[in-house]
Amino acid sequence: MGSEPSRRYDVCVVGAGLAGAAAARELTARGRSVLLLEQHAVGHVHGSSHGSSRIYRRAYLDPFYVGLTGQAADEWDRLEADAGVPLRTVTGGLDTGTERARGVLELLTATGLPVELLSAAEVTERWPGIELAGESAFHPDAGHLDADATVRACVDLAVAAGADLHERTALTALTRLEPAAGGVVVHTEGWSAHADAVVVAAGAWLPELLGGLAVAPTLPPLWVKQQELFHFAHRDPSAAWPTLVDKGRVELYMLGSGPRDGGPAPSYKIGQFDSESATTASTRDGVIDDRARRVVRTYVEQHLPGLDPDPTEEASCLFTMTGDGDFVLDRVGPVVIASPCSGHGAKFAPLLGVLLADLVDGAAPEPRFAFRGAGRTTGVGAGQ
Repeated sequence: MGSEPSRRYDVCVVGAGLAGAAAARELTARGRSVLLLEQHAVGHVHGSSHGSSRIYRRAYLDPFYVGLTGQAADEWDRLEADAGVPLRTVTGGLDTGTERARGVLELLTATGLPVELLSAAEVTERWPGIELAGESAFHPDAGHLDADATVRACVDLAVAAGADLHERTALTALTRLEPAAGGVVVHTEGWSAHADAVVVAAGAWLPELLGGLAVAPTLPPLWVKQQELFHFAHRDPSAAWPTLVDKGRVELYMLGSGPRDGGPAPSYKIGQFDSESATTASTRDGVIDDRARRVVRTYVEQHLPGLDPDPTEEASCLFTMTGDGDFVLDRVGPVVIASPCSGHGAKFAPLLGVLLADLVDGAAPEPRFAFRGAGRTTGVGAGQ
């Protein structure tokens, strides 16, 4: 969309995934002129922001993230009101394993959020076909969000407010102008444009891209892995299950399949978070790791007899990981780096747009998200 840019922009946003799209939407809402670059088409399936079902929950064992989910909930309300479409589906959520369940119960209770502790028998009675070991914490505010629809809503709002969207246009280089207030020149294969600031929200391409950007800061270590996802049909098509997080022997995240992801029948989506599948965005082969398939199928056979154990669909996406599980949201000069990663950033999407716009406007970064902040060694993030 759009011809070669011919004017200077307030901000260039690189990447139209969840974080970049949300940033473009927020910046245009604040009256900024925005150039939005996407190396593929908006809504592509090559990265971390696609699919119609991503987990949405308030439960963490870290009070920092519980509080952040509250801020995100307010921003989801604002985004849904602006877009005029629902983006979240509330199902409630289970966190299983007695130690984890009691930790979630204690923290959510202290935060004033509704939560209850259920025995294994109570879980099965309430949701036939789920047979867990130990206690589980149930929090009704969990569910799943539509990542595809969220990206599209944010991009549409940004474009309607004047953002200049260029799809199939990759960033090739950034040149920082002197003095620092001069901003940057954004280079693509076909043209260049000036911007006062740039937000680099390149997802799994960030580790590779930063190596070629002379203005890039020193970041905490980032690595990319491929996440396998499997969809299983419900034996009872009328079943309405909550999301389920099990961090026992293996770490599994489970939720209802979205309307476009799991096939024609009602199904349940399961991914193994702690799988070993290191890759890069440019070399990933997309081949499903049979080790993850076996782990997930075994779990279904043992604990989810309400599902057919043969997956109806399987797919993959990319996770960009930090060692502590915290995001990277910080600024050096006119360049803002966004890596809301480690597998748990989607639920914060509209809030990320606000935080990134704040950085563009000169706000200090959240210490846990800074390049070399306290959270780089003490955060517990996605691991909790």
